[in-house]
Amino acid sequence: MPPAIPLATYRLQLTADFDFDKAAAVVPYLKALGITHLYASPVMKARKGSTHGYDTVDHSQFSPELGGEAGFARLSETLQQHDLGLIIDFVPNHVGVHFADNPWWLDVLEWGQASPHAVSFDIDWDQLAFRARGGVLLPILGVSYGEALERGEIELRYDPDEGSLSAWYFEHRLPVAPERYGEVLRMIVKEADAAETEPGKRLLALAARYTGLRRPNRKEAPAFKAELKGIAGAADIIARGLAAYRAAKDRPAQTLALHHLLERQHYKLGHWRLASSDINYRRFFDVNGLAGLRVEDPGTFAATHRLVKQLIADGRLQGIRLDHIDGLRDPAQYCQRLRRLVRDALGTTKPFYTLIEKILCEHERLPHFAGVQGTTGYEWMNVLTQVLVDGKGLAALDETWRQISNRPPRLAPYVKDAKRRVLETLLTSEFTVLTRLLARIANGHYSTRDFSADSLRQALELYVLHFPVYRTYLTTSAPTAHDRKLIEETIARARAEWFAADDGIFDFLRDALTMDLLKPGRPPHSAPRVRRFALKVQQFTGPMMAKSLEDTAFYQFHRLLALNEVGGDPASIGLTLPAFHQAMQARAKEWPHGMTATATHDTKRGEDARARIAALSEIPGEWTSAVARWKVLNAPHLTHHGSFRAPSATFEYMLYQTLLGAWPLQGPDAGFIERIQAYALKAAREGKEETSWLNPHEAYENGVKSFIGKILDPAQSAEFLEALQTLARRVALLGMLNSLSQLTLKATLPGVPDFYQGTEFWDLSLVDPDNRRPVDFVACRAALSSLDQPDWRGLIKAWPDGQLKLAWTRHLLELRNRLPDIFVRGDYQPLEVSGGHADHVIAFARRHGRAAAIVVVGRHFAPFTQAGREWPALEGFDGTVDITGYAATDLASNELPLAQALRGLPAAIIEARTASAAKPIRQRVRA
Repeated sequence: MPPAIPLATYRLQLTADFDFDKAAAVVPYLKALGITHLYASPVMKARKGSTHGYDTVDHSQFSPELGGEAGFARLSETLQQHDLGLIIDFVPNHVGVHFADNPWWLDVLEWGQASPHAVSFDIDWDQLAFRARGGVLLPILGVSYGEALERGEIELRYDPDEGSLSAWYFEHRLPVAPERYGEVLRMIVKEADAAETEPGKRLLALAARYTGLRRPNRKEAPAFKAELKGIAGAADIIARGLAAYRAAKDRPAQTLALHHLLERQHYKLGHWRLASSDINYRRFFDVNGLAGLRVEDPGTFAATHRLVKQLIADGRLQGIRLDHIDGLRDPAQYCQRLRRLVRDALGTTKPFYTLIEKILCEHERLPHFAGVQGTTGYEWMNVLTQVLVDGKGLAALDETWRQISNRPPRLAPYVKDAKRRVLETLLTSEFTVLTRLLARIANGHYSTRDFSADSLRQALELYVLHFPVYRTYLTTSAPTAHDRKLIEETIARARAEWFAADDGIFDFLRDALTMDLLKPGRPPHSAPRVRRFALKVQQFTGPMMAKSLEDTAFYQFHRLLALNEVGGDPASIGLTLPAFHQAMQARAKEWPHGMTATATHDTKRGEDARARIAALSEIPGEWTSAVARWKVLNAPHLTHHGSFRAPSATFEYMLYQTLLGAWPLQGPDAGFIERIQAYALKAAREGKEETSWLNPHEAYENGVKSFIGKILDPAQSAEFLEALQTLARRVALLGMLNSLSQLTLKATLPGVPDFYQGTEFWDLSLVDPDNRRPVDFVACRAALSSLDQPDWRGLIKAWPDGQLKLAWTRHLLELRNRLPDIFVRGDYQPLEVSGGHADHVIAFARRHGRAAAIVVVGRHFAPFTQAGREWPALEGFDGTVDITGYAATDLASNELPLAQALRGLPAAIIEARTASAAKPIRQRVRA
């Protein structure tokens, strides 16, 4: 049996090209590497052709493209044979909608609020303007609605196998409400001139039988459709008669008929750009094709988790990663329900490994949720980067960025501007829902009804602009002291920017957000509306922060890209060693079993590309000089058009960092330029400065593409490329040393190390989709099998081939497997380092009972490598580690010389014994 708490996880991205069977073929390799749990991307049925699985359309079945139930069974059997556990990425927050593959969504489109699945979606049915009946906006059209109609792109079709009618817009199915079948059948029979034929008479009789409002109703509709399907000759008549709804520019009557039919449905078709202002269903961020699920509804929770429960009961699932927990209305309630489900499935209260995808901002603490062991590790990824960057060099990079951007090196103004942009464009409709609800609450009592809708909108906007984290965690009861303090501090900052008369509007907003409006003795307000508002604001601020910080500001603020990582602080001043040790001691007590990640499918760049860029903080003067020279060399390749240049000065600076991070160790291959150009296009649009996804600036984008092509063309930029390659070789060496230190820390610190597919070799990838390219596991297996007895000197000499990282990964995982108590349950003790190079070393011990492991990791290697020109002279490290209280082979005193510890490699782990048993730390146990 695999351990309940993993010793190491390995993330695989499953796709149609890498399915359950191909994953099963990799299992023996993972076992040999030292992995204890396979960590798979979503496995439930997703949209056909999905490259990630997060667009689940049916939680009740396995993805057919991945191999279905049979394929999963084969993978499960292989995992059991090799004693590996399985953790799946599960998506409770949203499902894929539109197209024709989500049965719940199609049922809602057909039946509207009468659908039993309507309660599963967060739809504001009454928000559509200029409609007598409620409905849901479907922003799926590539052109305006009128143009799509007149082009004939929207077609009414009959499915003779179902006896059903649907409008279709290319691949999107739009079921017709059965209450409209009668009028459609009458029109069809008339158009086909079939009223006197036997099939025609039966069709008219069927249509006449169901009269009155909303008929046939849901109970009657199956019989109606069955009878329609059973009428001999009906399909031919319907096929001819559908011409009455065949719209075209030269067919105004038919176009109007189709339009009137569509207007009487439970949905309204619209251009995709309408989503930002008019959409009335909760989405995943601003993705129209992913609709939010209301898992707070017990029936929805039970239906979407039935397969998960069965897998746990069958012993085929040992862990779960919960995607986008911040999207849920009440994450605490959800986690409690999930824990009950797990206990029911297991029949015991033993721990079940549960992680949440939660992005923490700087200095934010993770709330405690029932049964949750921790997060997927973004916060620890950033801690590792911040302790490895050279804080002294960051000050110099501040000045470089100030000169290039002509702005102070402060992140907050970028985030605030980005939030304002996102409010005005991407998430306007969601914000409008909130402001309308707030206005209705205010209008519900005479004491607050004079707060105008416009003033409330402005006040709420200021609150959102100043809100510093992703969300609060209010439930239907009172807020925690932490959440109350966060809301009050944000209100104070918002109030400070309010220049109109206050008149209590911010007090009202605060009390709505905290639900204090409902306290006894207060003027009565609608309790359902107040609770809905407070909880929906929480669901809004998360996407707001994500789109503003990660997907906008991170692509504008380029002072040092290594710090621009999910959950990170691009303006960080680095992390001191005492602060690092303090964070690790706290983690050992609070969250010892959360993941430690250094790369994921969502990271902005590969872990080794990030480690390279971090090394620029060690040589800031040379880097700044190089950039100044490169700008001169590449100036002729800039595109100037009117008032803009492509790329902009800040974007050009970003490109140079990107090139150093991603530069292939053996030189660029044929596809490298295209990869950089694709990354640059995404980065430019995400940054929303000169171009964007909503409003692409073709001239600017072409200018950026041309610039990249020219500067990477040896025929046009030989001098630049020679200079780039020279610096790239040095940065690659420094980055490689950073990478080995990062890897060692990941594997030895409190937490469960996670390895993203292929990162056991050098990972110089860029943001998705670049980081989701297929991995050559055949080559990986062959390389691993050749490293049974690693020749460390030989591996160091040939380090560019990546086998050094592979061998060191296996060595670290062997240690974790051999010493599980130390690394899973052990405490964390900082070890004092003295000497001239003490600041270049991180030293600590992991202890459990009398067993211990002493870990020594180097950092800031530029002084020992002639700034990246040669392998570090580790024997020159001046310092000792105080190991008083520990004993180990070859350690005769209480001082461990750094030169002795770091023999050839920039990190070392020494098995040891303590003089007395370590006092067990009181870790939180989450069953």
